[in-house]
Amino acid sequence: MRARGIAFTSPEKSDQIARRQAKGSRGGRPPAFDPDRYANRNVVERCFNRLKQFRALATRYAKRMAYYRSEIIIATIVLWLRADLQDTP
Repeated sequence: MRARGIAFTSPEKSDQIARRQAKGSRGGRPPAFDPDRYANRNVVERCFNRLKQFRALATRYAKRMAYYRSEIIIATIVLWLRADLQDTP
């Protein structure tokens, strides 16, 4: 819900807060934000998103595991070569 360019954020319900605190380390939100861990997660997610640009991988066109694995290897090599070429001046 937006009104005049201002984003509306609803407050958390008290029962949700209490339940999350009752779970403690067994679940719920992580107790702290780790920027290094998030940076690694971001790299992995971006890698998967780039791999999904290859239509055969995204649709699982190859039904045999060996063919699918070969497609993944080829796609990663192509992405690696593209990144390597972009880094050089």
